[in-house]
Amino acid sequence: MNAVDATEHYEARADDPSPSLLTIILDTNPHAWATLEDSLPLATAVANLLVFIDAHLACNYANEVAVVASHTHKAAWLYPSHEQQQQQEQQQQQPHQNAPKHIRTDGDGDVAMKGETQGKAQPVNKYRPFRLVEEQVTRNLRHLLESTDLADVKASSSTMMAGALTLALSHINRRGIAWADAHGGDLDTAQEGASSTRLKDSATSTSTSSTGEGLQSRILVLSVSSSTDSAHQYIPIMNAIFACQRLHIPIDICKLRGDAVFLQQAADATRGIYMALAHPSGLLQYLLMAFLPDQRSRRHLVLPTRVDVDFRAACFCHRRVVDIGFVCSICLSIFCEPPENGDCLTCGTRLDLADYGTKPAVLARKKKKKKLRPNGAAAADTPTPVGTPGP
Repeated sequence: MNAVDATEHYEARADDPSPSLLTIILDTNPHAWATLEDSLPLATAVANLLVFIDAHLACNYANEVAVVASHTHKAAWLYPSHEQQQQQEQQQQQPHQNAPKHIRTDGDGDVAMKGETQGKAQPVNKYRPFRLVEEQVTRNLRHLLESTDLADVKASSSTMMAGALTLALSHINRRGIAWADAHGGDLDTAQEGASSTRLKDSATSTSTSSTGEGLQSRILVLSVSSSTDSAHQYIPIMNAIFACQRLHIPIDICKLRGDAVFLQQAADATRGIYMALAHPSGLLQYLLMAFLPDQRSRRHLVLPTRVDVDFRAACFCHRRVVDIGFVCSICLSIFCEPPENGDCLTCGTRLDLADYGTKPAVLARKKKKKKLRPNGAAAADTPTPVGTPGP
């Protein structure tokens, strides 16, 4: 019967490549997007991002995606949304009472690239995973922006990048455990197999099967905020970077505006890609060419690298990015100036600042003794010239 109904075509074999989980963090800071309104509006960026997500899902039928919004006062899920899943279950039970609203689409049934307001019915022939992602992302993003009041925008000009990274790591860990349980493996073993395969060179990895690999997870950050606004999140951001480094999860950075010190360090520490776009209007081309290949495909590509990485840190007292500071020898906390009373603000250790801040003592210069010559003249004395005697 297997030969008749073609069941073998749909069975997963042991040598099939493991799927890739792409977690996207979208920076939705209103202050930063207002400066990009002329070159790249938020509606166009979201439409380009949805095309990129469709391309990722089309690479492998088992690929997964998750989208997190990093807003001014919180980090929220755009896809998958647990509230959206509950609403869909209720709509299936009561299909006539709660009819879903139509999203803005263009003539082909896709999300409008330029924010067009055409409300048309959803096409029945559209690929269902594409439609679910587009519906939930656009609906949850619209709800997030509408629920943000003026007080939230004025309260902070930064973005909750640390919270978004934490949500992304928790989702990656949960999906990794679920994937290992479904395939009869262990999460630690799968991570070790993925990391060992990742560290091999391209010549060896081409002949290695992917049976020992686990779920290939990576994080893509679309950032528009500057690093000075997120200096107060230095500690949780660095903790998230160290966790990704330990789990061998690369963090890719697509910088649409300005530059970010901590995101440079995140891409460098996790062996990700950092690109500051010179022309933000070509976002879709950058996404498809640079950020679409997963870890398995990147072994055969020449990836864009950044040599001049800014390794400056933020102080723990005032959250300023400093070049030179004071470091606690116990907990390695960084301070831009000596703490009050010489106590570390993190661990409370008494810091020995020695004579820092005191004026240097000025010592009187000793006078050198003059040496006497045999004829009684001093060595420092210069003999008086004598004229030539006349005849």
